[in-house]
Amino acid sequence: MPRSVRCGLIQARCEWSPDKHSLADIREKMISKHEKLISVAAKKDVQVLCLQELFYGPYFCAEQQARWYEITETVPGGPTVERMQKLAKKHKMAMVIPVYEKEMSGLFYNTAAVIDADGSYLGKYRKHHIPHCHPGFWEKFYFTPGNTGYPVFETRYARVGVYICYDRHFPEGARILGLNGAEIVFNPSATVAGLSEYLWELEQPAHAVANGYFVGAINRVGTEAPWNMGEFYGKSYFCNPRGKIFAQASRDKDEVVVADLNLYEIDQVRATWQFFRDRRPDSYGEIARTHAPARRDEAAN
Repeated sequence: MPRSVRCGLIQARCEWSPDKHSLADIREKMISKHEKLISVAAKKDVQVLCLQELFYGPYFCAEQQARWYEITETVPGGPTVERMQKLAKKHKMAMVIPVYEKEMSGLFYNTAAVIDADGSYLGKYRKHHIPHCHPGFWEKFYFTPGNTGYPVFETRYARVGVYICYDRHFPEGARILGLNGAEIVFNPSATVAGLSEYLWELEQPAHAVANGYFVGAINRVGTEAPWNMGEFYGKSYFCNPRGKIFAQASRDKDEVVVADLNLYEIDQVRATWQFFRDRRPDSYGEIARTHAPARRDEAAN
């Protein structure tokens, strides 16, 4: 397996409003837009590419409307993933494709399909942590918490893991991805300026350092009508196992971020920082409790 891998991230704005366009029309326009950007990535010899969260539409979780169930699809076998499989094979490019998955009627997931460079379907990750706490992020209306565990996918070019948006606030899954052998963890997201923007360049580099892998973080750009819940501020980036951001997109335009990842850096960093050697899983039982443990002074009473 080659140790230097050229990777890409696509950030893009959805400029079509469901008040003025059908959901099917928006879907087709966004897929067509991304196909052009994928071609740009291919011309830059990208080998592993990740798209943004729910890439083929707006971030519809800004409202709670059952109409969005119409854009779900099965994974694998759905039309969007199959369309992307053909592109992956054409460009010899492994791809991470985030879609709205339907397992059965009334059972939906926020999912990323992983496709290898020959167009074959490798598997999927379903978003584990589902927010429903800030105005405009009503995800529990749409998504069931993921049940896939934290898989790592052996693509032609690298071992790839996926964490989706809100997952990034939880270090537990990020650690498991490292223990499962991830060399690159992609985090396709949809996040707006305000409360969490200062965390955007803090949490994921911290995951990269704690686990000794590369991170590719993707965010969409612009505002989306009719909700105008805030500005998606882009700033998609790659950071290395030392936590250094070394390639980053702009804040306000469609863009393909391309970077060469030297996977030998993983070995170099882990030879210095022996976090996997020195961890103490025998002492971490409390972390799996469903509620906070009692304080020592309470337990004594």
